[in-house]
Amino acid sequence: MLRNVIAPAMILILFGGCSIIEKYFVSEEEKSASELMSDGTRDFEMGRWTAAKEAFEKVKDRYPYSKHAAVAELKRADALFESGEYDEALDAYDEFERLHPKNPEIPYVIYQKGMCQFRQMKTIDREQIHTLKAKEEFERLVGRFPRDEYAQKARKNIRKCLIFLAEHELYIANYYYRIGKYQAALARYTYLIENYPDLGQYNHALESIAKCKAHILDEEKKQEKKESKS
Repeated sequence: MLRNVIAPAMILILFGGCSIIEKYFVSEEEKSASELMSDGTRDFEMGRWTAAKEAFEKVKDRYPYSKHAAVAELKRADALFESGEYDEALDAYDEFERLHPKNPEIPYVIYQKGMCQFRQMKTIDREQIHTLKAKEEFERLVGRFPRDEYAQKARKNIRKCLIFLAEHELYIANYYYRIGKYQAALARYTYLIENYPDLGQYNHALESIAKCKAHILDEEKKQEKKESKS
């Protein structure tokens, strides 16, 4: 008797389970571009970057010719950026600019490319590769779209990059000065004065240039005395 009750129940569970599984996977596969965009946008707004990125990727892969495709590409890049995956985000923004060079969002895209570098800037005692690349992107944006709202933001970041680069040069120059390599220090202080605007380092650099020259002159005199004695 019990077996007669369990068997139909198991069949119902089995078929019911299959229906649930089929419903889940089929509905996911059959979601429209608009539905996927809604999912991605909701996840993005809630800070679920991975889920958002995956939803936008599905739009890009499944509906490459839909009206949502370009937006999905850009939003995917934004999700990567927000999750701190700056190199991946940079590649995604770069691809968007390459594929859609006349898209009205290009000023924003260039700004974000600069920000991908800007967010990776190192302390002044490290090489400033990211700082230089960020500056290049921001300057490119200002050059191409000088009146765009993102160009205004870029100008502020260019100044921050310049301050960072100047401080890096000053740090290296001071290091050479401390260890007594006055020629190398002089070259760095001079480069700072000639290549960066007055960002608060001028007075220190000018004073240090005078000190370096005095030390170099003193070393030359000592060398001359040694040579004359020999």
